[in-house]
Amino acid sequence: MNAVPLIWNHTSGNGFEKYLEYEASCRFREFSEIPCGSLADWRKYREELRNTIRLKLGLNYDRSLPLDYREYGKIVCSGYEVRRITYRSSAEMLVTANLYVPEGKGPFPGVINMHGHWKQGKIAERVQARGHVLAREGYVVLVPDAFGAGERGSEPGKFEYHGFTLGASLLNVGETLMGCQIQDNMRGVDLLCSLPFVDSERIGATGASGGGNQTMWLTAMDDRIKAAVPVVSVGTFESYVRARNCMCELLPDGLCFTEESGILALAAPRALKILNGMQDTNPAFAVSEMLRSYDNARKVYQLYDADASLAYQIFDTPHGYWPVMRSTMLGWFDLHLKNAGHGAPRQEPEFTSLPEKDLMVFPEGTPRAPEVLSIASYCRLRGEQLAAGNSRQEREKADRADRIAALSRILRISEPLRVISVRELKPENGWNRFCLELSDHCQLPLAIRPGNDSWILLNHPAGKNAVALPDPDSGASLAVVDLMGQGENRSSTENVSDYHELSRHLLWLGRTLTGEWVRELGAVCEWLHQRFQPATLRLDGTAESAPAMLYASILYPGIQELRLVDAPVSYRFAGTGIPSFYNMALPLPGILAWGDLEAAMELSPARKILVSPRNSDGTPSQPS
Repeated sequence: MNAVPLIWNHTSGNGFEKYLEYEASCRFREFSEIPCGSLADWRKYREELRNTIRLKLGLNYDRSLPLDYREYGKIVCSGYEVRRITYRSSAEMLVTANLYVPEGKGPFPGVINMHGHWKQGKIAERVQARGHVLAREGYVVLVPDAFGAGERGSEPGKFEYHGFTLGASLLNVGETLMGCQIQDNMRGVDLLCSLPFVDSERIGATGASGGGNQTMWLTAMDDRIKAAVPVVSVGTFESYVRARNCMCELLPDGLCFTEESGILALAAPRALKILNGMQDTNPAFAVSEMLRSYDNARKVYQLYDADASLAYQIFDTPHGYWPVMRSTMLGWFDLHLKNAGHGAPRQEPEFTSLPEKDLMVFPEGTPRAPEVLSIASYCRLRGEQLAAGNSRQEREKADRADRIAALSRILRISEPLRVISVRELKPENGWNRFCLELSDHCQLPLAIRPGNDSWILLNHPAGKNAVALPDPDSGASLAVVDLMGQGENRSSTENVSDYHELSRHLLWLGRTLTGEWVRELGAVCEWLHQRFQPATLRLDGTAESAPAMLYASILYPGIQELRLVDAPVSYRFAGTGIPSFYNMALPLPGILAWGDLEAAMELSPARKILVSPRNSDGTPSQPS
């Protein structure tokens, strides 16, 4: 028997997922129509859009940095060679890459070839295939490892996935995995343009899946890309709110100011050919979604009288960069980078893939250059830098109201919620059962065990029945609630990792999961005060819900005490590898620049009881 009774059947849900999908569809209608009454209007909007994207992604591209190009050996193939190299992406970081160079003096057209979600990155057979094919046809090809993938993982010689909580950790330092990738790839274009055997006026870009996504974004943000072929990656941002995507495909607040058609249009009037597969199972990359974006972007191409420069082709294939797609890419690049042919598909040349180990810049047993940082090491470094520039003394100089307003902006809290209706169900096992409808029309299941006029509101990110209830002899009245995505409100899309989809979907819509929990806690606390007039109110939170309760005590009056169990003491990255103790509900964009949880503790007027406080990797910690 449940310790805390059910309020509704879990399978019925509370409608918040449908609400988010509806909101995403409204945003599509608002932003898919690009403001382009004239070419002058578009050009003005274009710069505004690019600037907003840079800001939201935390893009830190610095073209003035020396490239610091280094070679570590090469493999001679028939008609070309493959070099193992690194180049500098930022002051702190080197990128591992392979450079495919044809025989001869050139100058050759260059192509940056970006890989998707293959953990081994640039050396995967399906990725190097494009390098071999293009090099045989007289293109210089740069194939970098995406941040956190390939040789840029947490442990040298071991491949890992760069998404989930690992990629989300960049949000805490005010950056994004997508922004880091764009920065790496723009620096890769810098490298291609610097090579004496590459024609800097003839640069192309291609990739599949996550690499196709990188292709679209690089082309949108860098005018030096003259021709691009994104493969099995183009859809709509609206569809991202009902699909599964990686952290590297997240633009925070994206659906508050644009749609994918706007990103495609940023490529105009340059050559862009989109390839999608009919058998792709991810709804975010469905042909129907791609066509919606294509149709809207095409209007901008028509302003430039460049209709022929935008094209698409659909293949009866599953997700992947298949040989028939490589032939299509070859024909497109020949036309737009070599001024040869008519753009029709070309038969690709024969090639032999190389053993993956031979393409590694730092083979097993070879020390990795210390500036080849993993996401983990970079987040630790940036966290230390931000902490050093945000001392308690500096915070105390700031106005309290300004600090609270800044926190609200980070949480994406625009307005508080309130309870607009209450449905009371039949009591069960000593618990009174309620369904609270909030002003956003989402519903919260709430169970109350009456006691004295001292109240405790309990919450656990895993739901009501994961809550450790206080001893009944304490006499306090207990209220246990499931917030958005918790327990009976669990999202049906969370089939990969807890809160991975919900947290991403909310960020696309200009919200944060922690912020939604804070708003919901505020509404519940207000209702408890109005209905029961508690003498005191304590909030009990566990793990990821603990920061939400701390923030609620800052923003809403009437919370006298907090009891936080397994709470993180900091968002700063701890440990050396993929975070696994806390889930995707925890990351909060830009929180470390604001002041971290220590600053929140300073602002909260509530008495605080910390039980088993932890570092961000889950190891025990003593709070400062």
